[in-house]
Amino acid sequence: MEFVEDIAALETIYGEPGASSIRKVACVLTPAYRTWINRSRFCILSTVGPEGTDATPRGDDGPVVLVLGQKTLALPDWHGNNRIDSLRNIVRDPRVSLMFMVAGSNNVVRVNGTAGVTCEFDMTARFERKGRQPRSVIIVDIEEIYFQCARALLRARLWVDGDQSAGLPTAGEILSEMTDGTVGGVDYDQEWPDRAAKTMW
Repeated sequence: MEFVEDIAALETIYGEPGASSIRKVACVLTPAYRTWINRSRFCILSTVGPEGTDATPRGDDGPVVLVLGQKTLALPDWHGNNRIDSLRNIVRDPRVSLMFMVAGSNNVVRVNGTAGVTCEFDMTARFERKGRQPRSVIIVDIEEIYFQCARALLRARLWVDGDQSAGLPTAGEILSEMTDGTVGGVDYDQEWPDRAAKTMW
């Protein structure tokens, strides 16, 4: 397979971006972008490190991030699987991207910037829920923010076709496949909802 290896050739194939593609980019949270971010309960956090790239879903039952200022967001690291791939990457390479989604909207808002991980009590305490705090908080310094073209979600009919999960392998089935049946299976799937409910925050 032949790959494009020259930026000039790539730009020749795609041509110039439209004016709106350039003018939508801001370097701070404008009022409209702030409203969008505050409505988002879900985002994808992308990081890069020595082992490669990583992207992880982040979600909450309210705003997924706390706006600290025109250029600063705080993302709590709630209970998860303790792999800490994203946190490891940020500690070694601060470059991050966030993609914010709002159910029902075909637009996606993207933030590019740098980040750091803090465990300071004054910050983790701001997210206290049901007597629990995140062990760390990711502080994101915004370099640019803009909305993405809606065509991807329109093509996918993400909010139109409803639940598309019928017939998908479960987490227990995937674990069982990966471990020749020594981990996972039906018991894992049956126990997971109760375990998740007790460790949501």
